[in-house]
Amino acid sequence: MTTSSLGYPRIGEQREWKKALEAYWSNSISEDDLHAQLKEIRLNHLRKQKRAGIDVIPVGDFTYYDHILDASVMFGLIPKRYDYSGGPVSIDTYFAMARGNAKAPACEMTKWYNTNYHYIVPELQDMTPTVTENRLVTLYKEAKDELGIEGKPVLIGPYSFLKLAKHYDLSQTEDWLKQLTVVYSQVLRELEEAGVLWVQLDEPSLVTNVTDEEMAYVKDIYETLHADVPNLQIIVQTYFDAVENYDQVVELPVAGIGLDFVHDGGKNLHAIQTKGFPGDKVLAAGVIDGRNIWKAKVVDKLALLEQVKQVVKTPEKLWIQPSSSLLHTPVTVQNEPELDSVLKRALSFADEKLIEVVTLKELLYSDQSADHTAIRENQQLFKDIEATGWRKQEPDTEAFSEVSRTASYEQRRPKQLEKWNLPILPTTTIGSFPQTKEVRRLRAQVKKGSITEEDYKTQINDYISTWIKHQEEIGLDVLVHGEFERNDMVEFFGERLEGFAFTKNAWVQSYGSRGVKPPIIYGDVRFKQPMTVEETVYAQSLTSKPVKGMLTGPVTILNWSFERDDLPKFQVAFQIAEAIKEEVSALENAGIEMIQIDEPALREGLPLKEQDWKTYLDWAVHAFRLSSSHVQDTTQIHTHMCYSEFQDIIDAIRALDADVISIETSRSQGDILSTFEENTYELGIGLGVYDIHSPRVPSEEEMSTILNRALKVLPVERFWVNPDCGLKTRKEEETIAALKLMVNAAKHARKQVATTSS
Repeated sequence: MTTSSLGYPRIGEQREWKKALEAYWSNSISEDDLHAQLKEIRLNHLRKQKRAGIDVIPVGDFTYYDHILDASVMFGLIPKRYDYSGGPVSIDTYFAMARGNAKAPACEMTKWYNTNYHYIVPELQDMTPTVTENRLVTLYKEAKDELGIEGKPVLIGPYSFLKLAKHYDLSQTEDWLKQLTVVYSQVLRELEEAGVLWVQLDEPSLVTNVTDEEMAYVKDIYETLHADVPNLQIIVQTYFDAVENYDQVVELPVAGIGLDFVHDGGKNLHAIQTKGFPGDKVLAAGVIDGRNIWKAKVVDKLALLEQVKQVVKTPEKLWIQPSSSLLHTPVTVQNEPELDSVLKRALSFADEKLIEVVTLKELLYSDQSADHTAIRENQQLFKDIEATGWRKQEPDTEAFSEVSRTASYEQRRPKQLEKWNLPILPTTTIGSFPQTKEVRRLRAQVKKGSITEEDYKTQINDYISTWIKHQEEIGLDVLVHGEFERNDMVEFFGERLEGFAFTKNAWVQSYGSRGVKPPIIYGDVRFKQPMTVEETVYAQSLTSKPVKGMLTGPVTILNWSFERDDLPKFQVAFQIAEAIKEEVSALENAGIEMIQIDEPALREGLPLKEQDWKTYLDWAVHAFRLSSSHVQDTTQIHTHMCYSEFQDIIDAIRALDADVISIETSRSQGDILSTFEENTYELGIGLGVYDIHSPRVPSEEEMSTILNRALKVLPVERFWVNPDCGLKTRKEEETIAALKLMVNAAKHARKQVATTSS
């Protein structure tokens, strides 16, 4: 029997990867230094997997920014705006595609399936794929020559790559797949010539709704690849759900199929038991959760593997592995000395998950009696968790009752117009302002006790005061306090609610060098005391303009945390919603009557199969309304969503009944506006007119282009103007310059509207 891994976290135990990238971007190290530092990090990750006892170790999962961007670059799919002229792609062009530069905006970035990881979207317009440089050969040889590791090169599969791309007509799907198959064949032939034994082609899109026509394309792709490289052993790897078209997938002419037995709802297991599994193929069984951080119940996992063994009777044909890449988990629990002892024992990060995989292999063909040390210790752990009393609420799967505001939007709107008296096309921001080193140092000092709480509050108020002045000088209509006291939009609230635990070093990559430390929801969530009132009220005291209260919504807090796995997700969301509801009341009672409850992760949590959407959206909408529907008619509820394929959930967005929703439009070049060209949206909407994830300051003309297009499809009286997202990652000078241009664009648009009206 074989143990395997699908991918390892890039970020490093102490975020070494992030630090190296940012040092290069700030010109603190040279390109040679960057390559050297990242090579050492990459080799160290391979060493750790080898020491853990993993038999088949992936190479090629490590990246300088994003693995999908790596594939785009390897296949020469470089948009014309980057002045690419062929051959190997320079590091500057690579990073320009990810981050933008002075000449060209970045490529679009969006969520990786239903995770909080962001990938760089391939663009296919007016291009022909060609292999620029086979990085997988280089990485394979590096692992073999320097560490003696017979690595398994990993690459996104051609079908999933195309499904993740944009700017191609659906009628061209077959043609594009044929073109991609040509370059994939070349890459695989070169790998075969280099001596590679196994290649992992990731096809997560095979767990989504796949049409018969698309499945026929997939069959053609893999028949062509098999004919081109008949001796190379390819494993088609799926994850995040059960495969669609199971019969056709397992009959693909490849050496192995990887299935997720954690997030499949039992469907993959049912499929292999009722339909069998080809005896000539490897079944790579993902049995350890690659997305959450709880230690597995060993007895349950062994029982699952015993059922798999009944189907895959030859030990050599069964691989044990995580359910997905460990990219979505922190590196190791060993760097968390301050966690509660029982909680720490209950956690399993990437390094610990590899050990769990190896332990299962050892146990599966050995004495599995209850006296076995590994089993006995694991069972005692779960008894100790139960004894803590963290989890008192019992699962409740009953239907939930309707929650709504007392007045409809059309009834509320005139009252709000009278109360707020804003100009048409009101301008605002999404919430946060630049989190400088000084701000972060200040938070660290108060946490360590090196400054008093009083001194800390005084300095935070100074930042708030400075940015209230900046906003007034810029000319924004609705202001925010800047969120300088907040480390992270989820962590901040979790630290102030019951049921959450926090780590010191459990970083997970979100996009590029941006890491997050998801809170751990280990018990029942409860409100303790007001969390945001003091800073918001202080900001409002400094200006006559409205200041929004800024909250994170219940679905986002859930989706951006490592949630407990003993309750249904919706029930945990409702617990959080009840807590946020109390915070909304506290703000309203303090005179803050414009309140933004951000739900950037609502679309992200959408199940990968369309037939499962309604159940999720029903409880997600209910959670939001539970937190927001109790307010007065004049209280204006805002929400914000990032990188949403808005057309998929427009009915659910409407059902939130938020007075204003702001969404991203700039990085997708305004493509989302097509949703409003095809659908009526009756509530207020703010379209992000510039990309905050890039250091590039856009021109006023670029913002005006988005504004003008929007005004053709949206009623001007319901249209707000704002950036794409919060501004915490940007520098002060970038932020002020961009916001001034945004306000100018809005003012010019107002004049155009006034001229047209007259």
